[in-house]
Amino acid sequence: MEGSETAIAILGHLLDVAAGDGVHEIVIGMAHRGRLNALANIVGKPLVKIFSAFEGDPDPTSMQGSGDVKYHLGASGTRYGADGKEIVVSIAPNPSHLEAVSPVVEGIVRPKQERLKDAARERVIPVLLHGDAAFAGQGVVAETLNLSQLPGYTTGGTIHLIVNNQIGFTTNPDEARSTPYSTDVARMVQAPIFHVNGDDPDAALRVLNIAFAYRQAFKKDVVIDMFCYRRHGHNEGDDPSYTQPQLYRKIKEHPSVATLYGSQLTRDGLTTTEQVEQIHKRHVQHLEDAFQAAQQKNIAPLGADSLAAVEEEKHDVPRTSVDRDAIEAVVQGMTRLPEGFSLHPKLRKFVFRREEIFQPGFQIDWATAEALAFGTLVLEGTPVRLSGQDSGRGTFSQRHLILVDAETSQEYTPLQHLAPDQAPFQVWDSSLSEYAVLGFEFGYTIGDPLTLVLWEAQFGDFFNGAQIMIDQFISCSMQKWNQPSSLVMLLPHGYEGQGPEHSSARIERFLILCAEDNMQVVNCSTPAQYFHVLRRQMYGGKQGGGMQMPMVIFTPKSLLRHPQAVSGVDELTGGSFRETIGEVEKLAAENVRRASRCAAADLLRSSRPAEGT
Repeated sequence: MEGSETAIAILGHLLDVAAGDGVHEIVIGMAHRGRLNALANIVGKPLVKIFSAFEGDPDPTSMQGSGDVKYHLGASGTRYGADGKEIVVSIAPNPSHLEAVSPVVEGIVRPKQERLKDAARERVIPVLLHGDAAFAGQGVVAETLNLSQLPGYTTGGTIHLIVNNQIGFTTNPDEARSTPYSTDVARMVQAPIFHVNGDDPDAALRVLNIAFAYRQAFKKDVVIDMFCYRRHGHNEGDDPSYTQPQLYRKIKEHPSVATLYGSQLTRDGLTTTEQVEQIHKRHVQHLEDAFQAAQQKNIAPLGADSLAAVEEEKHDVPRTSVDRDAIEAVVQGMTRLPEGFSLHPKLRKFVFRREEIFQPGFQIDWATAEALAFGTLVLEGTPVRLSGQDSGRGTFSQRHLILVDAETSQEYTPLQHLAPDQAPFQVWDSSLSEYAVLGFEFGYTIGDPLTLVLWEAQFGDFFNGAQIMIDQFISCSMQKWNQPSSLVMLLPHGYEGQGPEHSSARIERFLILCAEDNMQVVNCSTPAQYFHVLRRQMYGGKQGGGMQMPMVIFTPKSLLRHPQAVSGVDELTGGSFRETIGEVEKLAAENVRRASRCAAADLLRSSRPAEGT
């Protein structure tokens, strides 16, 4: 942290100010620069555990090669402000993709606010630390800023602190950005930007006071750009003088902020040189004592803390099938419109045909099964959140969870009005983003494990715009970060002749990522299968009994309305999810030479079987 020590003073002061203002929790997202300092001095992670981790003591519960470098782990703790008021402080885990954690933190904060019924969004505040090069260079920063005022994603404003080293590893500013300041991207949301000298801690704390007051008053993002430097190289073994010899000659001769501030206090008569030296010696001794204690071999490993707003309770695993009464209650709610509501003429059949669900021969399509899964979950007390590009209507005009008055354009979401005591149901049309939005939804599952959270891509292969989130967070959420996630990714898949970009959701890529029960990859061939697997996701997953893992579902396109891809209501009131469905044709077992497993989207379009199969 040398050269930017004032960042710790800013964070510490923020916690004091926020606690005094009644804030319940600060959730911090940051890269590895200064992370150990923040874990020790801000969160209160025991120094002995940090030192022990660097002594090479293995985690006996971890597979060889699992986990991540020590300064990527997250933590949570309780701190007491200057006036004795308590505040929770959390740091989210993150990979080396410097800004990937930004939308994840926003997603963690949102359900924490909702669980606290913090409608004003004043009691849980996101704080993001950035490097200057990353803030200007990483596109996910702009995507996250764009979410800041959207109704489905706002967290009431983020406090951004830029640790402005004036260098990016070995890259100079004129090679790293096309704007005068690294903060210029924040002007897109008219965020106030305060530039402050990192060698002046008093000025930095005054700026923090203004930034906090602005955020609380206007519920918008605010940026503190702290100009400082990096005394040593990018890591412990790097020599920065190879590429910036003049700059590092100046830095070597420049006194530290602690030295400068100690001299100022002495000049002002507030302390003596001896007192400053004693403070320094006490702190060094504190570090030395912790280091010596870490040499013992019985220190618990450095792990990641839960960041959830609510903890999942152990309960009996309900069946995924439902009673007839539950389906009837959902159908009545879906077909009950406000008085005077003008339904679009083309949607009348779509909506009201569901009233016939218990008539003989009624065929449940994909959208109806999905709506019934959502509806029965919220009636049972499980909140549901669905987001994505055009997810309210559905890319293929199949869903229509949000109805729009044809005369007034007023919106009405029937699944929000099934019963007075139901759990919340949310469906949000997202910004045209995969990277930040998927990160937000992943963060939401970390912050609230009791909500079914689904993200839908407009077309299945569009997930590749968020590949970093899948590789670094979703596929390894438990194994790497010790953060269980039940996120569901809906990826429309199927070869309908619309070209390669709209055809494949790359099933093979997700299968390659699967190991150690880290993720479920599902391709449902019937609406009943989809109904059961969605409900199973919140009732124990594959193993039963509460185990959570992300799930990728390759949803259909042409099969959404295919006459063979339907189910009967009895398949919802009975049965369960079947991991495989065997051959439905009558075959003589002795004549079978080969068994093939195929995807549902291709099954109904299969070509003539090869000879001998």
